[in-house]
Amino acid sequence: MADFGEILRNIGEFGLFQQVTLIAVCFPNFVESFIFASFLFVQSDPERHCKTDWILQTDSNLTTEEQLNLTLPREEDGTFSRCRMFVPVDWEINAIREYGLNETTGCQNGWEYYNLMYDATIITDFDLVCDKAILVQVMQAVFMAGVIVGSVVFGPFADSFGRKRATQITLVILLTFTVTTALCPNVYLYLASQFMVGVGNGGYRINSVILATEWIGPSKRSWGSCAATLFGAVGYCTLAGVIYAIRHWRVVQLITAAPVAVTALYIWFIPESARWLLSRGRTEEAKQLIVKAAAINKRTVPDSLLISIKDAVKKGGINIIFRSPLLTRYFFIVALGWFSLNIAFLALYLNMETFGLDIFLTQFIFGFSEIPSIFLAIWLLEVLGRRILFISTLLIGGLSCILILAVPQGYSIAVTSLAVIARFFLIWAGSICIVFLQELFPTSVRQTATAFGAMAARAGGALAPLLNMLAVYHWSIPTTVFSSLILISGALGSLLPETRNKKLPESADEAENYRNVTSTRTEGLNQESTKF
Repeated sequence: MADFGEILRNIGEFGLFQQVTLIAVCFPNFVESFIFASFLFVQSDPERHCKTDWILQTDSNLTTEEQLNLTLPREEDGTFSRCRMFVPVDWEINAIREYGLNETTGCQNGWEYYNLMYDATIITDFDLVCDKAILVQVMQAVFMAGVIVGSVVFGPFADSFGRKRATQITLVILLTFTVTTALCPNVYLYLASQFMVGVGNGGYRINSVILATEWIGPSKRSWGSCAATLFGAVGYCTLAGVIYAIRHWRVVQLITAAPVAVTALYIWFIPESARWLLSRGRTEEAKQLIVKAAAINKRTVPDSLLISIKDAVKKGGINIIFRSPLLTRYFFIVALGWFSLNIAFLALYLNMETFGLDIFLTQFIFGFSEIPSIFLAIWLLEVLGRRILFISTLLIGGLSCILILAVPQGYSIAVTSLAVIARFFLIWAGSICIVFLQELFPTSVRQTATAFGAMAARAGGALAPLLNMLAVYHWSIPTTVFSSLILISGALGSLLPETRNKKLPESADEAENYRNVTSTRTEGLNQESTKF
């Protein structure tokens, strides 16, 4: 029976068919960063005071200064209160001026905002200030919780019902609720909608990458995982310009839906993974796709190869991983690394407003710095391998985070530079985690393993805003926690095997025997990839 690695060497490991498929499924990742825009590009504590138009009913000729003096208490520093107002009374204006008002209450009719950086944000539209300010962090956590749910649900779903179907369903969810979010009339519907956006985002990201990667041969497999991140990095750069030009969160939300809508038009024509079809015993469907892929790559498939393709039903669930102590160890090491770098990545990203530099410039720098990181990952993953880069990127990224603690407060350029360096290596490490999870586990549980790894990563993202809240006790606590986790993960990477230029395992036995793969096989693969 021919294995799928041999099939790929005959039809082309990374021909036009694979390239078009990869670009098509990765394109929506361009707007991934836009999803964060509504709760990231906000003025967390905008200039404001309570609406006190009630007093104008007693005297419509009051100046703004008189109105504020009569209706708002002052803070200790002499400024008007941002969260309190005097209790409205049914008095004549002369009585109010003579006796004054003393009893205070919270703002009863909303706030007046001024000196705003943006035309409209969720802060100003939903009045997320004073006792509701905590809801901004809650929104971030709710979104990441949705990503976790999407990963957990649609990972095993893809192993049972197909990569293509899982990708289509999650894309529809993402498109529907991205539009719905822009139309939400209150914060509670916004929270529910953002949760579903997270579900769609989490499910689509892992399934689209696997769908493309399972068609790609060993010599170019790193492209499958890194392309999605590359589209995301370009999106980060673009987001800075879009927000700078269009400072209304609802408009930006609708702009976010446009590329997703374009993908929804062609996603139905994306091919299913032939590797998955073979693993489910659907051999004839797999053969048809293999012939189609070969034709697009201008290759021919030998009849003897097609005849040798047999049913290879391999069913199972996550228990396949946890039945093996070795695979369990591999999974937890990679999952811990992905969890650690994500909690650091999001904690730094959500905190960039505090670095001191212009937020639009910081956003652009963050995005732009990821592009060379991804290209380096694509190149060096094939030159140096996965294991050494997993260890080194996590250790360097963790040390860069630790060094932030040594910078005195107020040195915004130094803090931003270290944060950019940390993100550079953490993005790199994230790409390696995705590659590792695809290459360490057999086809029957590859999507499930990747989904549970993504769940760990998104759990880190969900904890990031909560970890940042610990800064109220001491500003160094968040950085100390996530830096330590990253350094521990990097050290544990020494227990992982190298998977460079090795075929994707089809069974648990093959996955456990990575260390025993002979150099002859590797050399053969290299020779084939050189011919291609």
